[in-house]
Amino acid sequence: MATNNLGPVLSAFERRPESLISLLQAVQESLGYLPPDALGTVARHARVPRSRVYGVASFYSQFRFNPVGRQRVAVCRGTACHVGGARFILEQLERTLGIPEGQTTEDMEYSLETVACIGCCGLAPCISVNDEVSAKLTPKKVRKQFKQARK
Repeated sequence: MATNNLGPVLSAFERRPESLISLLQAVQESLGYLPPDALGTVARHARVPRSRVYGVASFYSQFRFNPVGRQRVAVCRGTACHVGGARFILEQLERTLGIPEGQTTEDMEYSLETVACIGCCGLAPCISVNDEVSAKLTPKKVRKQFKQARK
């Protein structure tokens, strides 16, 4: 859905500042992220300055300003994963995918992010790819898994 076709999404919300977070969530759900022109559209609908929309969207980690890849790779940074070497897993993913944390590959196949906890502490360190968990990882296992997937 192009940002100029957000009418159906916006029409579900009152035109007032108190709707801002809900509006942002709905627009991101519809588009997959929050492109710059969508922020302006939301600002006009909520009757707030664009700077306020950007301030709210940049404050909350749930909001994204870049498109997300088809494969969302989330590295767990919880205590068990941290102790188990999550930093090395993340570094290997950055090398293998060729992108830093928070970015998407040029072919839009992979997005790389970190999360506070996946909830699989007994399987640490782990990652999820589109909510499918890979457990007890090592940098070597990650390299093998993603090199095969990149072919």
